[in-house]
Amino acid sequence: MTRVGVVGAGRMGTPMVARLVGAGHQVRVLGRTEAKRTAIAELGAHAVTDVEAVADAADVVIICVFTDDQVSELCLDGDLVAHMPRGSSLVLHTTGSPSTARAIASKHPHVDVIDAPVSGGPHDIAAGAVTLFAGGDEEALARTRPVLAAYGDPILHAGPTGAGQLVKLVNNTLFAAQIALVAEGVRLGSRLGVDEAPLLNALAHGSAQSRVLSMIAAAGSAEKFVSAVGEFIGKDVAVVRDTVAGLGGDLGELDRLVSAVTP
Repeated sequence: MTRVGVVGAGRMGTPMVARLVGAGHQVRVLGRTEAKRTAIAELGAHAVTDVEAVADAADVVIICVFTDDQVSELCLDGDLVAHMPRGSSLVLHTTGSPSTARAIASKHPHVDVIDAPVSGGPHDIAAGAVTLFAGGDEEALARTRPVLAAYGDPILHAGPTGAGQLVKLVNNTLFAAQIALVAEGVRLGSRLGVDEAPLLNALAHGSAQSRVLSMIAAAGSAEKFVSAVGEFIGKDVAVVRDTVAGLGGDLGELDRLVSAVTP
């Protein structure tokens, strides 16, 4: 039985906790409010009130918060990682900057840092089928894989620490660009006098079919889909822009497309 600590039992983290408990792991989860602690207990996990208790004696600590700044507060400014045992693994599921993961690994060499942003949603996690892009030491990932396999499949090793974030950022940039392409197609259809719903349904059966197009068709319209995912995609694209700018580059032809669907 592996001792697992979790910070971030929200929209994505809650089904992770449920799957970890179901796989037989001993799970401690940070719960800052009484209501949250009650919800954690109902999942079969042990609720704790501070990050030190999450980290203490844990084999693996999983971070699934919303922003890269929150990861930095916990792992660079805070004491969470300092309380983790030597040889344990820190898993970062938050999509963010690869430099954050590398800085954590540099500051805390006593733990193995695995940046493993997810591709998918809560329903994929609940089904044990969310994609994980993992960066970090290959042997460390192998040791951690049985824990991640409770909800992750496939678990794809992308390279050294930070590589998981880089792959996820490229993925989400292309995702945003593909949304914009479909939205442009919808506008073209409107100018030609074709209603959106039958257009999307028809395109889903043609050579223009893609996973993104199917998701937009299921949502009912491009506008509805952009409203649902815009905040998340916008956050990730901002990180991509900052990362590429730091290397002296830009998004090139992708920039116009992603700008059309991000805040």
